[in-house]
Amino acid sequence: MESSKQSLSLQNRGESSSTHLASKGKQIVQGHGEVFTHFVSFPLAIYPELKKNLEAFRNSILGDNDKNALMFKEVGIDKSIFVSPNTLHLTVVMLKLENKESVDAALNILKSIASNVKHALDNRPVFIRLKGLKSMNDSLDKTRVLYAPVEEVGNEGRLLSACHVIIDAFANAGFAGKDAKSRLKLHATVMNASYRKGGKNTFDAREIHKEFGNKDWGNYLIKEAHISKRSWYDSDGYFHCCGTLPFPHK
Repeated sequence: MESSKQSLSLQNRGESSSTHLASKGKQIVQGHGEVFTHFVSFPLAIYPELKKNLEAFRNSILGDNDKNALMFKEVGIDKSIFVSPNTLHLTVVMLKLENKESVDAALNILKSIASNVKHALDNRPVFIRLKGLKSMNDSLDKTRVLYAPVEEVGNEGRLLSACHVIIDAFANAGFAGKDAKSRLKLHATVMNASYRKGGKNTFDAREIHKEFGNKDWGNYLIKEAHISKRSWYDSDGYFHCCGTLPFPHK
């Protein structure tokens, strides 16, 4: 996160008949050539108003006329690089869970740190604010990922502390890279050029930033953390959930 800004319980969710595999974008590789299979996420797709906000953002850029669509295609923008509203999330840490045993072990880790996460949050709800747009590589004319920055409402640093508890636990177990904590950058991706199959791996986001650079996406309660499975989706369109750790709501 850029600024430092109820009882917890673990729910285990197995593979369901509604779970399906889909492919979008490239495999995520970090560290020493590791391919990550899962990740800890904070779901944001649970908020209909945020999903509608993202849909309106996409429609205002692409429009519904061929001329507008062609103009943006010339700078590397088409509908394929927009994030699906059903998958909106914040990533806490990438995980390498290669079999059922490692998934079960990860679920046990999540359960074991429940009280520490609760303590880090001071057993109080934590809200985030999404405002503006930034390029992940700080070059708007050659953007790979465009995202909404995250701020913790109140800037107490409680969410960051909770993230560190989670990351440390999985890194110590060997499921996350040792440098995972230094990689932490909570953000909500709205456009990603890697989703495009073939063609340019960047796009020109300068005009988008002029229009939406100060956009207020709203404030949202972080309700829970998921162990999410990459490239697998449940019936609601969100990443398949292997298990959850609820956060304080009151």
